[in-house]
Amino acid sequence: MKTSVIQFGTSRFLQAHADLMVFQGSDHHITVVETTGSTASRDRIEAINKTASFPVILRGLSNGQQIDTRIDVSSVTRGLSAREQYAELRRIFIDEADYVISNTGDRGFELPTETDISPTGWACYPELLTLLLHERFRKHGRPLTLLPSELVSRNGSLLRDIVMGLAADHGLGTLFSQWLKTECLWMNSLVDRIVSEPIEPIGAVAEPYALWAIEKQSGFVPPARHPDLVIVDDLAAVERKKLYILNLAHTLLAEKWQAENRPATETVHEILNDQDVLDWVSEIMEMEVIPAFGPDKDAAHDYWKTCLERFCNPFLAHRLADIAQNHAAKVERRIGGLMDWKTECGFERLRAAVPLISNRETA
Repeated sequence: MKTSVIQFGTSRFLQAHADLMVFQGSDHHITVVETTGSTASRDRIEAINKTASFPVILRGLSNGQQIDTRIDVSSVTRGLSAREQYAELRRIFIDEADYVISNTGDRGFELPTETDISPTGWACYPELLTLLLHERFRKHGRPLTLLPSELVSRNGSLLRDIVMGLAADHGLGTLFSQWLKTECLWMNSLVDRIVSEPIEPIGAVAEPYALWAIEKQSGFVPPARHPDLVIVDDLAAVERKKLYILNLAHTLLAEKWQAENRPATETVHEILNDQDVLDWVSEIMEMEVIPAFGPDKDAAHDYWKTCLERFCNPFLAHRLADIAQNHAAKVERRIGGLMDWKTECGFERLRAAVPLISNRETA
């Protein structure tokens, strides 16, 4: 079966987000590609090729109503290993694909010291993508839409610049570089959904809330029509809300969890059952964070209320130990970033709440 979407990444998040939305909102079919060679990724590819669908269970609260729904997702019809099945991947990328979706992890865009874009020498996703794009350009040069969902700011523009840099470094020619720039659509996007549990061997449990925000570009046709897939004029505004409200609140709760040496398996829902903690984080958000949004503070307040409902979802085992990973870097990016963005607001309460940045210099 022809697959018009190629997806790089096998994560449970993609199963419960992009794969689900494509299933619900289009007739596209997806080839999923693993690039790391990890046991977990290879097992998921094997499971994809053995089954016609996989379950996604949406469980939680939405506008105060309890949701518990199972959806059997059948949009994913093929799984490949990029290293072991490169020839087939190349064929599909050249002959079938209209869209490329990726979520290759926190370090997915990092390049090695010495880059290689040969079929047997590539070591990371941008190298592999450059190789495949060049093959497609040489064969027919049909346009392609790229939808990275890695959690970095302006992910589409960043990935384009990395690929164009690789093309220049490896002498792939000005015509190829021009094609990358003018014929391919590199979409900036932001994704959001809490996926808390795997279903083995493939599938996931997730919250009802989801967002796939994509910044408008001329000529862009979404891969699905779905109420949770929105086209926005300014993605930066969406990014700020997620980073400085949802993500920042998670970081505050992780700080509280660490500072008070709370139970190792405690979840977001469980810590917020402690009224003192709920009052503490709510006061910081209401008094210090939301006012920083200025004219957009009403929308920010509404988003915070939505976040609280998501956090208090009793059906998701969203552990604070997971959120606390790479905690210092998250403090710097989320809380420090907010302080830099709106230094004219009163941030002393945030300084007291998170001692890790108590000595940070601000403008």
